[in-house]
Amino acid sequence: MKRYDPGDSTLKFVNRQDDLDPLDDDLVSLRAEMSCGHAVTPQSLTGWCRSLLDQGQYKFMCPALKNGTLQKCDAEWSYQEVRRLAALTIEEMQHFEKTMAALAAAIYCEYKSCPACKTFVERQELSNLSVLCTVCTADKGQRYEFCWQCLKQWKGPAPRSDHCNNEGCINQDLELLKNCKTTSLPQVAGVTDCPSIRACPTCGQRVEHDKTGCKNILCPRCNKEFCFVCLKLTEDCLETSSYFIACSAGVAPRQTSIPTWNRN
Repeated sequence: MKRYDPGDSTLKFVNRQDDLDPLDDDLVSLRAEMSCGHAVTPQSLTGWCRSLLDQGQYKFMCPALKNGTLQKCDAEWSYQEVRRLAALTIEEMQHFEKTMAALAAAIYCEYKSCPACKTFVERQELSNLSVLCTVCTADKGQRYEFCWQCLKQWKGPAPRSDHCNNEGCINQDLELLKNCKTTSLPQVAGVTDCPSIRACPTCGQRVEHDKTGCKNILCPRCNKEFCFVCLKLTEDCLETSSYFIACSAGVAPRQTSIPTWNRN
């Protein structure tokens, strides 16, 4: 088990409960204070940050509640701070850094391999599935476009955001939204029949709720927090509701379209 060096003068040690694991009854391990003021142990901090990476979130946000409230801290910790206070091993650092890089690239870059020449092509218009490959266009002497969705040479009119005219060109994410099972949120009163997969209302990223904690979820792509139940941004949902009770607007129906992220 990882423990802090009591002689480490670069850390601020505190004599209080671990804010990331309130049920921890280990009276031996030292607690250190994060930049946001919450207390952690190397074990609890490593576990929490690993869980964020597993959920596709490469930014490390504090999940503890602000003192005397039901409001999450949500302070962002730098990787450098996490690495130091989680006392990451060499293997853990390699895993963290590799995963963070892959997640960041997936979020901020729209790249796919051209089905003809295998060159990586960036999609500029996120609402258009028809993508021009400049390499194939130059090689073939004529315009070559492929479908971002089915990865076949483009057929039919363009631009389009739903599908091309190739047989079987469907949006798999949209099919999942339409046909996913329902789920319950055990810690949220009155939520027993909610679609288990949602598209973020801001950027369209597909997300699932881990069935723990409140009804709100932080999107790993655009970093916006929204209500998994009513699909409103958290700040709007909380105007007429609270974290652990059903939304005044009820459970939003299954989504039939996926929002396009306007990064500007």
